[in-house]
Amino acid sequence: MDFEPSDEPVALKILIAGGFGVGKTTLVGAISEIRPLRTEEVLSDRGIGIDDTDGVEGKTTTTVAMDFGRITIREGLVVYLFGTPGQERFWFMWDELSYGALGAVVLADTRRLTDCFPSIDYFEQRGTPFIVAVNCFDDADRYDAEDVRSALDLDPDVPVLMCDVRRRASAKNVLITLVEHSLKVLTASQS
Repeated sequence: MDFEPSDEPVALKILIAGGFGVGKTTLVGAISEIRPLRTEEVLSDRGIGIDDTDGVEGKTTTTVAMDFGRITIREGLVVYLFGTPGQERFWFMWDELSYGALGAVVLADTRRLTDCFPSIDYFEQRGTPFIVAVNCFDDADRYDAEDVRSALDLDPDVPVLMCDVRRRASAKNVLITLVEHSLKVLTASQS
């Protein structure tokens, strides 16, 4: 599908979702052309017994509302990135953040794979196109995409790819994969 330049500005909205500590803030920061807006707060003892830090013991902050970044593709075409909070107590924000989104990236961490199920369920229930991007942490076991697809019980048409969200090129590939998938899904639904 080709897009012709238009006098009307076009803004695409993409969500970055996933469990606590999976790399959502890092992805937005790696690819945004502006300094991202972050709503990070220091983890406190109030979260003890609520926030599951198994596997991410070194994490000291958490997103309490959203992360926001921007990418200008060309004049008149901008992508806005919205990173969702990963903890259940902040999920009330998701409906507002997801309104009008082209699609979503569900980040997964193989050390805590079940943490991405709520994100997958959310987007499946709403019919929002999504992909799964496995953030390959240095100390995590490596699995191929089909093993992850099977473990998450994903439909065969949902793209699954490996990434390192610290690297701009990797984050870019994730977003390109999502946009291509979303356009394919939206085109098919209009046929």
